[in-house]
Amino acid sequence: MAMIIHVDIVSAEEEIYSGQAEMVFAPAELGEVGIAPRHAPFLARLQAGEVRVKTTTGDELPFFVSGGMIEVQPHIVTVLADTAVRARDIDEAAALEAKRRAEEALKDRSGKIDYAKAQAELAEAIKQLQVLERYKKDKGRFEK
Repeated sequence: MAMIIHVDIVSAEEEIYSGQAEMVFAPAELGEVGIAPRHAPFLARLQAGEVRVKTTTGDELPFFVSGGMIEVQPHIVTVLADTAVRARDIDEAAALEAKRRAEEALKDRSGKIDYAKAQAELAEAIKQLQVLERYKKDKGRFEK
């Protein structure tokens, strides 16, 4: 029997996922981390990107997180995301519109916008679209 780890993914609004896994991958600030059962404890900041949960059935569940924290204990992983959504639930039209708005804002040279905020919004929209694109491409590997 494979070793398992419990995974909780929560956002400010709701619990997105709670279940058992063989492996978890997350976009930590200094690069992607892979977490297996009995991993050494740590706490890290997350950047916008994809959290993947490899379940005990071999399925891979992809989630988009906009940032937050990850806490790892030997038998539990907790992702505390600013916002989180299952890849299959990403609104592509809304992400494309957010990307378009951010790009337009960055073209504005009047000084009336917050460039750091616009850049962050653009990066988040691009990451959402990347997660959705990967989900569409690899749908067979993901949850049934």
